[in-house]
Amino acid sequence: MALLDGVPKRIWLQLLCCATCAALVAARQAYPAMDTKGDRESLLAWILRLGTTAATALLAVQLALMDPSGQASKEMEPSKDSSLVFREDEGATKLVPLIPEPKAHKKEPLKKYKVEEVAKHNTRESIWIIVDCRVYDLTNYIDKHPGGPLMIENMAGKDCTDVFANYHSARVYKHMLPPFLIGEAVDVEVPPHVADFRQVRQELLRRGLFETDMRFYGKMAAWLVSLFLLSLYLSLGFTSAGAHMAGAAVMGLFWQQLAGIGHDMGHSGVSHVFHQDHFICSCLVSFMGISVCWWKRNHNTHHVVCNSIEHDPDIQHMPIFAVTPGIFKKPFWSTYYNELKAMDAIARFLVSYEHILFYPVMMLARFNLYAQSLIQLCKPEPLHYRKTEFCAFALYFAWISQLVLSLPSWSETVGWLLISHAVAGLLHVQICCSHFSMETYHGHAYNDANDEWYITQLKTTMNFDTPPVMDWFHIGLQFQIEHHLFPRLPRHNLREARKLVKEVCKKHNIHYHEPGFLQANVETLRCLWKTAQEARQTKKGSSGFYESILWDGLTLNG
Repeated sequence: MALLDGVPKRIWLQLLCCATCAALVAARQAYPAMDTKGDRESLLAWILRLGTTAATALLAVQLALMDPSGQASKEMEPSKDSSLVFREDEGATKLVPLIPEPKAHKKEPLKKYKVEEVAKHNTRESIWIIVDCRVYDLTNYIDKHPGGPLMIENMAGKDCTDVFANYHSARVYKHMLPPFLIGEAVDVEVPPHVADFRQVRQELLRRGLFETDMRFYGKMAAWLVSLFLLSLYLSLGFTSAGAHMAGAAVMGLFWQQLAGIGHDMGHSGVSHVFHQDHFICSCLVSFMGISVCWWKRNHNTHHVVCNSIEHDPDIQHMPIFAVTPGIFKKPFWSTYYNELKAMDAIARFLVSYEHILFYPVMMLARFNLYAQSLIQLCKPEPLHYRKTEFCAFALYFAWISQLVLSLPSWSETVGWLLISHAVAGLLHVQICCSHFSMETYHGHAYNDANDEWYITQLKTTMNFDTPPVMDWFHIGLQFQIEHHLFPRLPRHNLREARKLVKEVCKKHNIHYHEPGFLQANVETLRCLWKTAQEARQTKKGSSGFYESILWDGLTLNG
């Protein structure tokens, strides 16, 4: 007994939790469940019940026994050598040269360029970028880029130092950049706030916070398995319509939560190995139903040109939504969709009521993602794991079809599909509220200190002010500012990054927008309502499409 006297009370509480979970599992399995008709449950229902209970018990044990996720494994000493910086490589922090060693044949003195001259090389025929005051010619590499050509096209002629650092590992700097080196940019200016934000990144790296804590994903795995099996148990193990609809709601929550894992892996934020995260996530399409190939092309472009009217696909939602009158001031060419975007009569009608349509559309938006995913997979452009995703989609539609067609009536089949997809629509609301009511702009950002990488992300993105206990619910989307600044930072460390980012914003008087989730919804609806009023005032212009009267007034047209 003397050996047990020093055991902390927390350990006793954890052991009590484990014993309670084990007792509940044993008792639940020993008691024969009955369905609504009073018959003994089927073997399938018993298996689903057993699996649900076991997964829930495993989650409870992990929550009780494991320390909170996100604690750094080790911290490194600060570097006093200005020629060295911390970079991330497969999640691990490494101290490496700031400027990668050029290839042997390029060790002669570098040609000097001014930023103004580099900016002229901004087309597919000639694409130059600046990274850490070095100039690189990526013209011949653009179609080989793993993230697709759009990200490079949208950063052509720009200082890409910060966006490059936040999307690439140390080995890319060492092995892939040097062959494209052509010179040195001699007049790059680094604003004080940019220097401080870069120091935040260095501090996160020094503390090891880019390293994924796999305990977090162990808990998430148990949570997701419990949701999935519970949904199947309610949908297939009972005969009552109420249980079936409850199963649909749980399935919607499962899809929303699984999307968080897809989001993490899509940014290579779990293993930090591109192909490993991509392949696993492509396999998860069999449960998720959304193409990772489509998502990466869409979402990575969104990150680089966040809220750009001409370039960001995440705000190009006509004919249903327009987040700003700037979208229908004049017809414009979408570089993502390669098509003209303009307000015709149908778009004018729908946008005029977009504040009313917002939530109903969000409830059905998942059906659109099926179409977008399959369209992307059928396009001839190079994609990673295309065949894997086709197979995964076949499995996804097979089990979904089997599930809904096993329900006793067509009304329940339709009801199950609508309820599950409506609940999953929470994901779309969370994403839209992060950006819809924030600033938009024409063309490309990253022109000067007023719209460089960090400022642009802060102007176009908001956080949700939520308590830590609700972090599971928001799947990391409550920290969109930090995620946009540091996309490869693991989700469980975003709250810590938030503290450092807010300090820099306060120091430099930079607006940091963080309303509560409900207030964010109010702001989004207010934005849509204001734009809807403008849409109702549009008139048909010389282009044949409806255009903003306000725009004509501002430009002295008409």
